[in-house]
Amino acid sequence: MESFEWLTKLFTSTESVAHIALLYAIVIAIGVYLGKLKIFGISLGVTFVLFAGIIVGHIFHYYGMTAAPIDTLTFVQDFGLILFVFMIGLQVGPGFFESFGKAGIKLNGLAATAILLNILVMFACYYIFFDTSDKTNLPMMVGTLFGAVTNTPGLGAANEALASMRDSFGDNPPQIASAYACAYPLGVLGIINATILVRYICKVRLEKEEECLKAMEETAANKKPYKMHLEVTNKYLEGKTLLQVHDFLNRDFVVSRIVHEGELSIPNRNTVFHLGDQMLIVCAEADQEAIMAFIGPKLDIDFEQQDQPLVSKRILITNPKVNGKTLGAMHFSSVHGVNVTRVTRHGMDLFASASLPLQVGDRIMAVGPEDAVDQVANKMGNSIRRLDAPNIATIFVGIIIGIIFGSLPFIPGMPLMKLGIAGGPLIIAILIGRYGYKIKLVTYTTTSANMMLREIGLVLFLASVGIKAGANFYDTVMTGDGLLYVLTGFLITIIPILIVGPIARMRYKFNYFTIMGMIAGTYTDPPALAYANSVCSKEAPAVGYSTVYPLSMFLRIFTAQILILFFCG
Repeated sequence: MESFEWLTKLFTSTESVAHIALLYAIVIAIGVYLGKLKIFGISLGVTFVLFAGIIVGHIFHYYGMTAAPIDTLTFVQDFGLILFVFMIGLQVGPGFFESFGKAGIKLNGLAATAILLNILVMFACYYIFFDTSDKTNLPMMVGTLFGAVTNTPGLGAANEALASMRDSFGDNPPQIASAYACAYPLGVLGIINATILVRYICKVRLEKEEECLKAMEETAANKKPYKMHLEVTNKYLEGKTLLQVHDFLNRDFVVSRIVHEGELSIPNRNTVFHLGDQMLIVCAEADQEAIMAFIGPKLDIDFEQQDQPLVSKRILITNPKVNGKTLGAMHFSSVHGVNVTRVTRHGMDLFASASLPLQVGDRIMAVGPEDAVDQVANKMGNSIRRLDAPNIATIFVGIIIGIIFGSLPFIPGMPLMKLGIAGGPLIIAILIGRYGYKIKLVTYTTTSANMMLREIGLVLFLASVGIKAGANFYDTVMTGDGLLYVLTGFLITIIPILIVGPIARMRYKFNYFTIMGMIAGTYTDPPALAYANSVCSKEAPAVGYSTVYPLSMFLRIFTAQILILFFCG
């Protein structure tokens, strides 16, 4: 038996680093594997790490032991939360402010309304079902709220705010993660089922919605790059330079190649137009008719098929010195004799306007003589290997600023009213993700690198919360108000959806698949988005999800702290 004494110590010596590392590895591994199991076609995903932590924490408590030192669990929990919310901020930052377009304002307004309704239903349940004289009940309802809306960062923000209120709750604040765990499973199912119920309330036919999306795709003008060959027939343009024509039209377009008297060349801003010139123009699709009406008719030719020394090449921007510079400032045409006709960012084609700021990770389409294009490629970097290494300095510089910003009281005289380690890093990450290039911060990370760091932060947070909550979870569920948390959580989940969904459909006439994505994004719930994608062949659910996700994530984290600091003290 003595030969196995080392193994016994490894599992019972809770102060040792080896034990703590082993504890986290076991909890996370079990949680991730169990999270892959599907019930009625739905899986809880990585959130199952929380339940694995609760089980392990309960086992240690049952045998009269502490799984790990509380200070260690709290540090790992908070660090994981910081890493998680910061990487979320970097991901949503580039599109955060752009999501408030014409339709985006309506969708974000509906999302904000749903978030407000979630909170109002929570308070209604609190006053109807719970003893308001017990000051621990409201924090537990906040935990129920974020389980019901399946928002783990909100739980983290609420936990962090609760930890700062020792004067109100002492060293043993309410274990709101227990209420979160009670409400979460039915929250996932409730979001999907309520979305399906909206479909029947509004008498939606999925086939008709698909047809509407197809018709919109065929008729809607958009800003995807559009290529056409034109002949100059407008007498007014004789002798005018490309810059003069561009300024007169007041529309963005790029002339990538021009044929004058049978000679093919790359034009620049000083190139003079003549009647009979033939040119290859790239513009926004919505501008094609206006440009064609002003310059001349389309030609049934293709310069790219002609025998000439020009090449088209996609170039990857990996040189940090280019980060933040506009296309106009790079002087591709005037200096290098190369035209940039389009820019691809995060899989989306952007029109190459002179005012567009370039970012590391962008891909540009360059057209010109082969030697000149190669020179531009060298200047841009064009090295995939450079992007394989994450810009880790930017991440930690942002975390430093975020923690300092989150520690500042935003209401003078109220030191507890601050954004904390969840809200501060989130806001700073959004700002860095959107405007970091202005101060020469390279914010690019590959999608896989971002997801890896996010998931590591999330599982560390969930494991820590679960282990700490495990000691009291059994008593909370079996002898406490566990079933009541399940019931109230279900009401918090479905009531706002049943109000906002029909309004989005009947009042604002949104496509049902867009509404499905909007609801999934409002609840920041990937399983609901996965279900929406499974019943729709178009991108409408993903568009609705991505439009409201940034603001919804911000509001969930922000309101979590407001609820704790304002109402639970």
